[in-house]
Amino acid sequence: MSGKEITITKEGYEKLLAELDRYKTVVRKEVAEKLKLARSYGDLSENSEYDEAKEEQARVENKIAEMENTIKNAVIVNTECADKSLVSFGATIKVYDIEFDEEIEYTIVGSKEVDPMNNKISSESPAGKAMIGKKVGEIAQVTDNDGQVISEFKILEIL
Repeated sequence: MSGKEITITKEGYEKLLAELDRYKTVVRKEVAEKLKLARSYGDLSENSEYDEAKEEQARVENKIAEMENTIKNAVIVNTECADKSLVSFGATIKVYDIEFDEEIEYTIVGSKEVDPMNNKISSESPAGKAMIGKKVGEIAQVTDNDGQVISEFKILEIL
């Protein structure tokens, strides 16, 4: 596991702690029960339920290790004291998507907190990078690897 710092909001950190606790106290026990049941079916060499339960156990343990690594390397950014005159990490912003002619709210979060269904975008994503540092009224241009503009967002409000 990497020792690289992982930027995260306080809300994201607390959510991660709760998820880790759930995995350690609930999910592990559920998998252990599946293993116990699968063992009861007899010959393990031809027992697909046992194989599936072992694979699930490995996935769960990997997920726990990943969450523990994130917690260990987390750098919690205090977003409550952020300068509201510029888009910054943790900010919720209202933008106008020029291409789609619509207003959208985004929250700029760390890569471990991304949630597209709730408009939480990574500060490391092309859109997040383009918006950070902008002021109300400025245009954030998202570019591809060749430098071509692929999206434009006008910053309407920093909430």
